[in-house]
Amino acid sequence: MDREPEELQFLGLIGIYRESSKLMFTWKKIFSKISFALILPLTFIFLAHIQVSEHIFSKIINNEEALDTTRTGTPSYYRLNDRISSEWTTFWIFKAAYLIFFLIFSLLSTSAVVYTIASIYTAKDLSFKKIMTVVPKVWKRLMITFLWNFIIIFFYNVIAAFFFILVLIVFDPAGRVKTAILIILLLFYFSGLVYISVVWHLASVISVLEDFKGIQAMIKSKVLIQGKKWIACAIFVKLNLAILFIQYAFETLVARGEDLRMGIRVLNGVVCFLLLMKLFLFGLVVQSVFYFVCKSYHHESIDKSCLADHLEVYLGDYVPLTGKDIQLEQYHV
Repeated sequence: MDREPEELQFLGLIGIYRESSKLMFTWKKIFSKISFALILPLTFIFLAHIQVSEHIFSKIINNEEALDTTRTGTPSYYRLNDRISSEWTTFWIFKAAYLIFFLIFSLLSTSAVVYTIASIYTAKDLSFKKIMTVVPKVWKRLMITFLWNFIIIFFYNVIAAFFFILVLIVFDPAGRVKTAILIILLLFYFSGLVYISVVWHLASVISVLEDFKGIQAMIKSKVLIQGKKWIACAIFVKLNLAILFIQYAFETLVARGEDLRMGIRVLNGVVCFLLLMKLFLFGLVVQSVFYFVCKSYHHESIDKSCLADHLEVYLGDYVPLTGKDIQLEQYHV
């Protein structure tokens, strides 16, 4: 990074985007290798999941429609019923496999990009080989943080479901008060979901660069995000809206585009693939830059030599920054 740590605190939303784009352009060779090794498979898994799910689900719908017009108790009825059960089993097994592989490549990609940005920040010698050596050892810390986030999201949804059910039971089904309360609850629910997700994304960077993981990283992230909360939420919402737009375009123009010529569908698929791969990379770089912006905003100076030392692989083990290394004296602007 060309900027001094003291300057990062002044970066707003556009400034973070510009800094991230500049890093990607300046170090395009190393980021291209990361993209082909990790983000390309991540993108392929994401889009292939949409295509295959659409294919399996459309077969289920067709068979269920055929079952509705078939006389009960006939051999054809039982064959269709067995086929539908088999297809649902295939559908859910495929979904589970997708989530596992998507999670693995997502964590590996996060590890690689965060490590790369930190290495650039410290002006440390960087090579793709070194990145791929460190990444498998770092992603385990990210997995612990992800599991804690999963637990938090699970209980958050349980509590939210309780309140939604309570409103549905207590208030008059046709009453305006009930509708208004449900809308307010939905707004609070999605706001909380965005905030938890934002905290988790920053906690992922903390898990790589500091001696925190799991719930400790989430707590540290919650503290660090103060003062930059709205920027963090804006980044998260914008990036996810862009992903949803590409997903919708792929579903419409590729997965469900039977009316289009094959060449057009293939071209649409390639465009969606390239845009999504670039967006995944950009999102991870922004996430990493935002961490340094938050550190600067809270006047937590990071000693570049300490950060460089702890990014090294020592005797085959990745050594994260300790709280003493990362929580250095505050500087005054």
